[in-house]
Amino acid sequence: MKQRFTVGADGWIAAARQLPSPNVEARPAGAVPTLIVVHNISLPPGEFGGGAIADLFLNRLDCDAHPYYAANLRGVRVSAHFVIHRDGTLEQFVSCDERAWHAGASSFFGRERCNDFSIGVELEGSDASAFEPAQYRTLAALAQALAAHYPIDALAGHSDIAPGRKTDPGPHFDWTRLQRETSFPDQYFPYRYRPASP
Repeated sequence: MKQRFTVGADGWIAAARQLPSPNVEARPAGAVPTLIVVHNISLPPGEFGGGAIADLFLNRLDCDAHPYYAANLRGVRVSAHFVIHRDGTLEQFVSCDERAWHAGASSFFGRERCNDFSIGVELEGSDASAFEPAQYRTLAALAQALAAHYPIDALAGHSDIAPGRKTDPGPHFDWTRLQRETSFPDQYFPYRYRPASP
């Protein structure tokens, strides 16, 4: 049976595990989400499972618990709208109506500050490993729900909007599979199907 999600009037998805992050702010006046940004994350890097991702987004990560945290994450304040775990479980940290802190310095075909007009989705994973079928199923259902509720017209990887600075979702992310599972047309994937130069 195909998975389905619905975005509520408050920008939250009732079927997701809701963990409101304090790392959030209002979108600029008049800004609505038109872009979905796909990321990957694992904490510690390359290790899956556990609650460290949620702890990071909720500002409660024990940075003394791992050398990577101590060196890279102490004092960091970040969030994403969604996390999709290896088994396909969906968690939501920020209302889609609000601005999450996921993209950082970024540009979408010349439009700066992608956080202002995007929805950030973190897949539990890394640049070095393939993603699970359950993650694609959840991501596809989520993308369809977001596109039904907001004027979404593009999906991109973090590496697309922050080239040279970010590499996620990485070489193992299967954009063709995501397109097949969403049934979105080519124009939703502008970094995969750029118009030919005249």
